[in-house]
Amino acid sequence: MTLNDSSNINRVPGRDTIAGVVYAVSAFLIWGISPIYWKALRSVPALEIILHRIVWSFFLLVPLIMIMRRWREFVLVFRNLRTLLILLFTAIIVGGNWLLYIWAVNTDRLLQASLGYYINPLVNVMLGMVFLKERLRPPQILAVVMATAGVLYLTLYYGEFPWIALTLAFSFGLYGLIRKIAPVGALVGLTVETLLLSIPALIYLFYLDRLGQGAIFRVSLKLDLMLMGCSVVTALPLLFFTLGARRLYLSTMGLLQYLAPSCMFVLAVFLFREPFTSAQVLTFILIWTALAIYSTDSVRYYQRSG
Repeated sequence: MTLNDSSNINRVPGRDTIAGVVYAVSAFLIWGISPIYWKALRSVPALEIILHRIVWSFFLLVPLIMIMRRWREFVLVFRNLRTLLILLFTAIIVGGNWLLYIWAVNTDRLLQASLGYYINPLVNVMLGMVFLKERLRPPQILAVVMATAGVLYLTLYYGEFPWIALTLAFSFGLYGLIRKIAPVGALVGLTVETLLLSIPALIYLFYLDRLGQGAIFRVSLKLDLMLMGCSVVTALPLLFFTLGARRLYLSTMGLLQYLAPSCMFVLAVFLFREPFTSAQVLTFILIWTALAIYSTDSVRYYQRSG
């Protein structure tokens, strides 16, 4: 999930806006309910799932960029060493983010994952302040302070740092920050990233196969298809997101992005029955209040500047 491409938005009213909302909502809903898919693969180690996600995503993304006429942009990346090195670094970050997320889902820590993606927009604000020297508006400062208070309360109450939530939030925030430097779109960038990661992924998958430990082509056709289907769960929401971001205001995309962690939250509490204590209730209330303040300020800011 990333809002990198939403800066290139064509603000077109009418049908185009409706289509943008449909695309964006579809993307965030797929991301939000994807834990159901990862749970169905919990018999496979998280690392192996990620390796298949990387490899099969690359094979799906290549024809996608050809259909969308991005092949020239894809080839040009390999002629620019600086861009290639940036994407190598972001590939490592996003690969680690995917691995931690799927591990969290399949070890019944989806609540922490949802908390991480709720915090992510506020982390982006903090990273912008530190690295891009952006000045925070007073409501943004208040939102960051409230979110920090929620995390600290949870830490003090349990005596355990919510490292999964914060690692997911900061790794994804850092990923988005660095991707701003690379002059490539989300689809082409992800294709290059999966290509770079596919080389070691394929080596390790062949190694597992030689040891007789790999899951694919050994258990069932259903499992084989689900491992291959990781590519669809990765590429389809990204494509919908890109199509939606081109048609909507940045502030609209910013509000819609909360659909994904909200779906994760509902799944964690009501479907997967993860423990939801009073301390977590208070933490989420603080985070939700912080996001309400942040979102309201963002909408007003873009209305004034638009």
